[in-house]
Amino acid sequence: MAEFVTVDRDMAEGIAVLRIARPPMNLIDLQVALEVAAAAEAIAADASVRAVLVYGDERVFSAGDDMAELARLTGEQAAAMAKDLQSALGCLARIPQPTVAAISGYALGAGLELALGADRRIIGDNVKLGLPQIKAGLIPLSGIRRLSLLIGPSHAKDLVYSGRFVDADEAAALGLVDEVVAPDDVFDSALRWARRYTDGPARAFAAAKRVFEAGTHGHDRARTEWSELFGTEDQQVGTRSYLADGPGTARFTGR
Repeated sequence: MAEFVTVDRDMAEGIAVLRIARPPMNLIDLQVALEVAAAAEAIAADASVRAVLVYGDERVFSAGDDMAELARLTGEQAAAMAKDLQSALGCLARIPQPTVAAISGYALGAGLELALGADRRIIGDNVKLGLPQIKAGLIPLSGIRRLSLLIGPSHAKDLVYSGRFVDADEAAALGLVDEVVAPDDVFDSALRWARRYTDGPARAFAAAKRVFEAGTHGHDRARTEWSELFGTEDQQVGTRSYLADGPGTARFTGR
């Protein structure tokens, strides 16, 4: 039983809401990270879930790493937990369903690293984002490569080396987030985005996500994923519908 992470499934809409609930700041220690990863794995295996929303609460997404935990670690202990923690912080990218992070208040350190794995990030216009680990003599464990691919190496180095926070306007200008809304609209805006994909071809979404995640090997991976979609029910329904009635008319089953 998870202590700090919950998953609410709306079977009528096919949307799962993964919530981090470790008040007051939703700091991420190893336990929280592993609970998020376990929840993400369960969601990934649930065919009834067609889209995923990741949230903290109306005050804060996550203010980052639990420095009290990190301050106690020896080098040997850090080495032993690094692989599990890194994998857990990247878990959203492994969810095959379209995934949106709804960010209120702060997304810092490990919190921002987690959110970087979502397909979309929607923030309130009062949000602060950043990777301040350098100020503790550390570096981001999971987010450097993903951040660099998202906003380019120069901007990524600036954020990592300085550890500075960025506001909503700069985050949008950098391409760090996809949408900026009023603070009270963050959750509902993310929900609207998720609803766009609940009737879509689940197998094709999953294939596309694997290609994106393959990075520099994505071109080769696309050949495999593309060919393996042939013969799926969604591909057969989709191509026939497209041919007969044009795009956007298919009724997909997710199979």
